[in-house]
Amino acid sequence: MSESIRILIVDDHAIVRTGLSALIEAESDLELVGQAANGFEAIEEFNKIKPDVVLMDLIMPKMGGIEAIQKIRDDDPDASILVLSSFSEENKVIPAIKAGALGYILKDSSPEELVKAIHDVNQGKPSLHNSIARILMQDVAQGKDEQILVDPITNREIDVLVLVAQGFSNKEVADKLVISEATVRFHVSNILAKLNLENRTQAALYAIKEGLIST
Repeated sequence: MSESIRILIVDDHAIVRTGLSALIEAESDLELVGQAANGFEAIEEFNKIKPDVVLMDLIMPKMGGIEAIQKIRDDDPDASILVLSSFSEENKVIPAIKAGALGYILKDSSPEELVKAIHDVNQGKPSLHNSIARILMQDVAQGKDEQILVDPITNREIDVLVLVAQGFSNKEVADKLVISEATVRFHVSNILAKLNLENRTQAALYAIKEGLIST
């Protein structure tokens, strides 16, 4: 049996944390390992328990979710953070993804959608609510219009980008291309640098916009 996905819940509303706790405890492969009510507590709890996935609210007292995401990712670039928010405005979505969130879903999503998003993010796969994906697609499209690639991505980097955009983890990409995970990480880093993108989520959206994969 595989190990449970260890989850830290960050939300300033106790009733939301209680509901999420009940949902997590009902899933045999999910485990609640910590809770926090603001960004400061989130950073402290993350450093103490090193969860697999952080469920992060955005609007909280003392320190909001976007700043907390940035600080957690600065300390641990591999941190898997899934935003769970009521807000779908561009001025919330884009900063959260650029800060390092790998997924963004809304609080009106179904329990099944949330559980799937947790599994996806734990595997390094971007997970976005449809309305959030549309906002990010527009942002990536605008950025691409202003961008000139001095160093175009190679055919091998395109192979990697396509698989990343399809939601495969680094290990799965390595297996499919018969290369090492370290080589995949190197290619992903190059792709992000060349395309001036922040993370795998934006890379996936870029691939969709460029017609490398279909939605």
